[in-house]
Amino acid sequence: MDFKYDVIVIGAGHAGNEAACAAANMGSKTLLITMDMNKIGQMSCNPAVGGIAKGQIVREIDALGGQMGIITDRSAIQFRMLNRSKGPAMWSPRSQSDRHQFIQHWISTITNIPNLYVWQDTVKELVIENGEVTGLISALGVHFRAKSVVLTAGTFLGGLMHFGKNQLVGGRISEPASFGITEQLKSIGFTTDRMKTGTPCRIDGRSIDFSKMSEQKGENDFHKFSFLEEAKRELKQESCWITNTNQTTHDELRKGLADSPLFNGQIQSIGPRYCPSIETKIVTFADKISHQLFLEPEGVDSQEYYLNGFSSSLPLRVQIDAIHTIQGLENAQLFRPGYAIEYDFFDPTQLKHTLETKRIKNLFFAGQVNGTTGYEEAGGQGLIAGINAHINCMGGKEFTLARNEAYIGVLIDDLVTKGVDEPYRMFTSRAEYRLILRQDDADVRLTGKGYEIGLATNNRFQQLNTKIEKQNILTEFIKNYSIKPAFINEFLASRNSSELKHGCKLSDLVLRPQLSIEDLSEAIPALKEKIEAIGSRKEEIVEATEVLLKYEGYIEREKLIADKLQRLEHINIRGRIDYNTIQSLSTEARQKLSKIDPETIGQASRIPGISPSDVNILLVLLGR
Repeated sequence: MDFKYDVIVIGAGHAGNEAACAAANMGSKTLLITMDMNKIGQMSCNPAVGGIAKGQIVREIDALGGQMGIITDRSAIQFRMLNRSKGPAMWSPRSQSDRHQFIQHWISTITNIPNLYVWQDTVKELVIENGEVTGLISALGVHFRAKSVVLTAGTFLGGLMHFGKNQLVGGRISEPASFGITEQLKSIGFTTDRMKTGTPCRIDGRSIDFSKMSEQKGENDFHKFSFLEEAKRELKQESCWITNTNQTTHDELRKGLADSPLFNGQIQSIGPRYCPSIETKIVTFADKISHQLFLEPEGVDSQEYYLNGFSSSLPLRVQIDAIHTIQGLENAQLFRPGYAIEYDFFDPTQLKHTLETKRIKNLFFAGQVNGTTGYEEAGGQGLIAGINAHINCMGGKEFTLARNEAYIGVLIDDLVTKGVDEPYRMFTSRAEYRLILRQDDADVRLTGKGYEIGLATNNRFQQLNTKIEKQNILTEFIKNYSIKPAFINEFLASRNSSELKHGCKLSDLVLRPQLSIEDLSEAIPALKEKIEAIGSRKEEIVEATEVLLKYEGYIEREKLIADKLQRLEHINIRGRIDYNTIQSLSTEARQKLSKIDPETIGQASRIPGISPSDVNILLVLLGR
């Protein structure tokens, strides 16, 4: 018996959920296939969303019309804006989530979207005809037909977990692995390899002595992930707790290194350099006597705590003995140990910027199968894959984001242009235009694009227009309102800011680093009245206005640079040059250009090993 859909998404993790919701909300009849309907949106590792650069991605997902920001806000139990001591380009939202509430909100969202259906099963084989995917066959023997298929299998493809010398086949603890798809795709020419990641133990909160730790509270201001007014934080806010390893901890860990899968040759896969296991830390940083750890709550009604900074695949006894040397954890009881997991991934240079594979038409990859790590990176990819899977079914222009438009654009361009040699994680340093890719203006950058393709709702688009209108009114007022010295000098002196000798515009005072719009409103009744008139989103609009005023010159300069370099992105070269015949190119350039087959000169210029002279040669050839 055949079942027909427009789009089928394999895997209900963070990539799969965004892909399925996007395709369905845009009008495709969509099927989401998952091993377990009770674990849709499972937070496999830490119970948190966002962080440095990752928070910007979540805000972009929300701005386009995705779901992660809304669900994170509704399940949030602690919110913080990271990097406040730095400039606004670096500000990054992060939220602890109630793990169970996060899943329940995802289940509720997915099972209430028209056009979106769920099937609990595993996939053993894709159906590929004449170089095009046409469906799949499940483990239960059901043949599903589809116009597009999105693969978002996470760590489940060939998943193998390591607990010391003990190995268990699985994609996540207590969950089976998936076999068949990797082998099938490899047989038709896809390049695949193995990666490794890990997770820490989970600790019973009743056995923790929090009095020996430092408390880290959240923030209760207006910040959140979703730009929608109706999306709010609803749950009781919880604290995280900070403690540290010590020399005794490290000595206990070293006793187990001979049995560590990372050091005895048991694991050969590529692991994350930026988020190393605790055993890797004590070897790599052997001179360091302490490493900071964070105890993160899993939920408001749970005693489960996540020991952030202590990922490990050491034997259970070693983990327990080492944990018991840590201040506050002397009597800690474990719910489960930490472990490492190896899994299959595909070289992402085999993808287009739409995340459709170059080899098989209408087949898309998103998430950890592309060599990334992190819920946020997965969600961003899933959204783009779901949008383009729908477009491939219904027609329309492919949807991509450039590097100067979104962190999601940086992420995908890095993957398909450079590939990966370790699990890819987003950092602000990867974005050359981070001053124009701030978290506060993701809606201004992207909601219009989401609305044009039919993903962002009319309500969301109207809220954006209202925000821009009110922001413009406030900006014009500040730029045109005149201030006299006699009126403001006493206030300036109280703020350790130099007094005025002549009158000036209010905007000149906003530019001073010691002063904020909120500060000035205390001394200028007309400004305070203007702010109060904004209404419910006044804090958000005031902050966005201040950022634009204080950094206007820098932002405009970065936009000019981005626009200049963007010209190379419009020079299409795919299919126009046989690189192997161009002897003036370096051997490395010929090989890499032939393998990746870049869409544009801009993409070619970012391929590792392609020099400026190689780019000039391509430009000369195109000129001819």
